[in-house]
Amino acid sequence: METEEAVLALAALSQPTRLEAFRTLVRHEPDGLAAGDLARLLEVPQNTLSAHLSILSRARLVSSERHSRSIIYRANLGEFRDMAVFLLRDCCGGRPEVCEPVVETLQSCCAPKRKEKARA
Repeated sequence: METEEAVLALAALSQPTRLEAFRTLVRHEPDGLAAGDLARLLEVPQNTLSAHLSILSRARLVSSERHSRSIIYRANLGEFRDMAVFLLRDCCGGRPEVCEPVVETLQSCCAPKRKEKARA
């Protein structure tokens, strides 16, 4: 990710409704949400949400796909990952001890759930 792309993504997320829209779409991965359902969940008018989704789309943080009469929006987790990695690599500047607390926090909150073995 280049600096300009990171700035565009961070700017897109710097507005409360857009940030909440992105967070909501992440929670609904991988299925995504129809634009109308997302508007209802966020309690914003559809035309307002459409403008916000357009900004998130230009920043490549969300994608959309038409299904019949609905447009389904999904979070682009790859782009979000690239932005996070860009920030960590850039800010750590080759000093892993600077980013170690962040990485530890991510590992503790985002660790995959273990599947329990069935008892015999």
